Amino acid sequence: MPFQDNSVELIGWYGGDETHALSAWTSTSRELTEEKRERIPQLLRMLAEQGHHSVFEKSSLHFLVTVDAATHIHLLKHRIGVSINGESARYKELKDDKYYLPRDWPLEEQVKYIAFMEDAIMRYHECLERLVAGGMNRKRAKESARFYLPYGNQITMDVMFNWRSFSHFLGLRMKPDAQREVCWLAEEMLKLVKAIEGNPFAHTIEAFGH
Repeated sequence: MPFQDNSVELIGWYGGDETHALSAWTSTSRELTEEKRERIPQLLRMLAEQGHHSVFEKSSLHFLVTVDAATHIHLLKHRIGVSINGESARYKELKDDKYYLPRDWPLEEQVKYIAFMEDAIMRYHECLERLVAGGMNRKRAKESARFYLPYGNQITMDVMFNWRSFSHFLGLRMKPDAQREVCWLAEEMLKLVKAIEGNPFAHTIEAFGH
């Protein structure tokens, strides 16, 4: 049975600095001149510092992540401006048996954990088949057998933020006291956004101090 690190990829994005600036200028004129382009960094800093954050809801960042159940719960706690859809053991029979291995554990603890996870996953499959054999329909068997799966079990999901919600997520999850796994996820997401060709979010990132 495979254990693996958590993973994240940026699968889509919309908007950026100009989108945020144009949203702010809607109340006056959305005409984008070269002179106004030069004012974008200063404008975005002012908006961010003074709490005028609604304009930063006009962009989106779309990620595909595979994370342990504990990190999945951390993501679900961000409900405003965040859209999440993931694989469900209720509808899907989990056959790839993927789980997360904490790399900062000592080797002897990792060995014990791997044995535990593999036993739990085996029990999930065995329970499912016993329930079906006993007369339960497979849909109910799938959704109830998952009670055998512990927090280390990994879930794949797509997560979409607008910039305002993404910045809030980064501010909470990149703190020194954040859980290591969700901190890593936030850091990797930010790296992916900074690596977008042309760096369309550069001034927004700077305005929010990320």
